[in-house]
Amino acid sequence: MIRKNLYSIICAILVWLIGVSFFLLSFFVPVLEDVELQSNLVLVLAVIPSSYLGTWLFYKKEFIKPSTLGLRFVLIAAFLDALITVPVFIIQEGGSHASFYSDPMFYTIAVELYFLVMYFGKHLTKTVKA
Repeated sequence: MIRKNLYSIICAILVWLIGVSFFLLSFFVPVLEDVELQSNLVLVLAVIPSSYLGTWLFYKKEFIKPSTLGLRFVLIAAFLDALITVPVFIIQEGGSHASFYSDPMFYTIAVELYFLVMYFGKHLTKTVKA
């Protein structure tokens, strides 16, 4: 049980690291005039392969319900955002925890992550059982 929980946290941290990396890298390649919008769009797209990777890695070794895994991924990402992303990157640019968590894009990405992990998890567990 502890191994399963720890492994889900490790996979969630990996997904978060990939997402934050793409988010930050997008600032260095400005394509749109609104760089913040661009970075959010890059993150929305980066969540797709990173959530699949994290889900795939988890289901290679362990099993929990996909909805539980999706919720864990979202909660770990929100926790790491509060602990690392906001203080290190957002506050440095004049933002705050309140502005970060009141942005509708945060919740859009969280919902996207949850449903992607659920979708990939259901797909992967169906193929494993077959």
